[in-house]
Amino acid sequence: MEVILLEKVGKLGGIGSKVTVRSGYGRNYLIPSGKAIFATADNIAAFEQRRAELEQAAAERRAEAEARGTKLAGLAAITITANAGDEGKLFGSIGSRDIADAISSAGVEVSKSEVRLPEGALREVGEFEIDIQLHSDVIQPVKVVVVAG
Repeated sequence: MEVILLEKVGKLGGIGSKVTVRSGYGRNYLIPSGKAIFATADNIAAFEQRRAELEQAAAERRAEAEARGTKLAGLAAITITANAGDEGKLFGSIGSRDIADAISSAGVEVSKSEVRLPEGALREVGEFEIDIQLHSDVIQPVKVVVVAG
């Protein structure tokens, strides 16, 4: 299935790219979320008329993400208190929602989907470097300190 991307999609392409994707990915994710349209002759012509408007909107989203990134860079370490045993293992875990809530309460609004935890949830006490992906091109590292409480 061929689609035209209306915004940059990671590992797929940028605005205006005509790409071939699996039909389920196109029908169930890209098109309903407004990230792409079917690549028909009419849609290609309509896209070319709206290209400048879409690129301007993408530039504004990126500028807003970069501004949030500078606010995140200005934050000191985010401290999260959790119940832990004697050996430093947590009773439970610290997930992306907990990290997003802690950063948001520190003054910068971050959603759960922007927190990247490639090794999974945090399960022990210590300092961790967590990446916050504010935009497909803007990734800001944040230091998270988990302490026993």
